[in-house]
Amino acid sequence: MSADRRARSVSTPGPASGATPSAGRRVAVALLLVVTVTAVAAVGALSNAPNTDGWYASVEKVPWSPPNWLFAPVWTVLYLSIALTGYLLWRRGFAGPGRPSAMRRQLTLFVSALVLNALWSPVFFADYPLVGVAAWWGGMAIMVLLIVNVVVLAFAARSVSVVAAVLQVPYLAWLCLAASLNAGIILRN
Repeated sequence: MSADRRARSVSTPGPASGATPSAGRRVAVALLLVVTVTAVAAVGALSNAPNTDGWYASVEKVPWSPPNWLFAPVWTVLYLSIALTGYLLWRRGFAGPGRPSAMRRQLTLFVSALVLNALWSPVFFADYPLVGVAAWWGGMAIMVLLIVNVVVLAFAARSVSVVAAVLQVPYLAWLCLAASLNAGIILRN
């Protein structure tokens, strides 16, 4: 990678196309991303709430399972980094009003990761009382797809914003922990 390209990928001073979105558009997109990511977080919280003190409290967990109180602050930081990633990718790909983004692939990966993230909690937590252990297996399948998606997103984002790529590292680490917790519940119960 040339020094010039490396310098462009480390910071995101402007879009790849040279077009610059207005301040109003930048604020609107940032707010839209925060609202969207907050909605994903709310889906998870609403799915978890009635179950963490119910069936989840009684299942056998792996020894490295964090205390329940730790999940909310960790996810708060991760969701902020997810929103920032989306903003950085949108900003780098802005091609002008009414024109397709130059970051279509990266933004598609970003959106698919959000969708998978939003699906995991309802499947794993809320579906368990309805379908039993199949919910845990469904959650595991979603988690594996999400991990693969985030790895591909990190590599795709790296070409335009190293910051956006690096923001995926703690998210990926937490997803791997979550996958091990999901697998542990399957294997121990």
